[in-house]
Amino acid sequence: MAEATEETVAEFEVEPIEEEARRWLDAVEAETGPLALFDTHTHFGRHDPDEFRQEPEQLIATMEYAGARAITFPMHEPDGYRAANDEAREIEARTGGRVVHFCRVNPHDGALAEAERCLDLGAHGIKLHPRAEQFAMSETAVEDLTRLAEARGVPILIHAGRGIPALGHDTVALAERYPGTRFILAHAAVSDLAWLWRLMPEHPNLFVDTSWWNPADFVALYSLVPPGQILWASDNPYGQPLSAAAFQLRYALLVGLGGDAIRAIAGGQIERILAGEEPLDLGPPAGPPGPQDPGMERVVSHLTASVGRAMAAGDPEESIALARLACDLDGPHAPTCRAILHLLDLADRHAGPPPPGRGFPRAAHFVISALALARTPGIALPSEI
Repeated sequence: MAEATEETVAEFEVEPIEEEARRWLDAVEAETGPLALFDTHTHFGRHDPDEFRQEPEQLIATMEYAGARAITFPMHEPDGYRAANDEAREIEARTGGRVVHFCRVNPHDGALAEAERCLDLGAHGIKLHPRAEQFAMSETAVEDLTRLAEARGVPILIHAGRGIPALGHDTVALAERYPGTRFILAHAAVSDLAWLWRLMPEHPNLFVDTSWWNPADFVALYSLVPPGQILWASDNPYGQPLSAAAFQLRYALLVGLGGDAIRAIAGGQIERILAGEEPLDLGPPAGPPGPQDPGMERVVSHLTASVGRAMAAGDPEESIALARLACDLDGPHAPTCRAILHLLDLADRHAGPPPPGRGFPRAAHFVISALALARTPGIALPSEI
């Protein structure tokens, strides 16, 4: 595994949320044992219409700082993916395997030939983005790619966020026709999680990655989906790896998953999938946690509203102020409330426009982290809190 060089670290600006997240991840590891982080979902690129940018050097340094391995693939490239897929292969070579690559293809533009070329050159999987490339999973080109993935023993990772009709139904049909292909539905499978969880135990070649933010979706995911079919992911650069691990894995502790299951979610299972090994069977879904404290539910509600406003380019400050007022410093979850206020203070300290190449201000990462604490009160708090 590649190590960080002094030159790389000197040029790398650590995200403030990552500096804060280290002690929170330490608190999680005190419950789970050491975690070998393997991030299932990261990006690099310069041309995505959403205006996020990430140079390979930034990706590499981020993962080195986090001590994590990662899968990466290109962001949206409106002019095609051949050059970007070649750059992904170069990233893997430069990192000695710390960062491994999937090829990204467009089913409307020679996808099968490009996937074959990339797999011949060492790609470990295929990335599909039905929303960006405007295709359905029922199209012939997608079935051709599925057949190729089964023959080569590599997974297919699929963007499964909002606004993608029939993605889940079509993917389940493909999973049934091609049981040797492993499908990873990204972003907590929010496009179809409402019903998909019922079918997951019958489809062991379906997996869901955790590259998301909403606590209601995380509680549903960790409660309803078998833990062996959940794969940790940050969505870097949209999210950051240390904070994603520190705050997402709290939901696994919330529903009562043990150390073995959480270590598999954090990296062990994706490593087995990439190696072509049989995935671990980690048992049935954990089931829902106990009822949420009504006072903490108020904090969750106001912080969720603040994130929604920020993502819609609105002003989140009123909702954040209400969340602060909802924190009961004399109640049963006073330590969690103090931690939430600490993170919101850090959000204030890092207020301002997004840094270059990022669509989210740095403050937003602290607010999302505070939201995770509010939904998992009393779980894995650092000793100084």
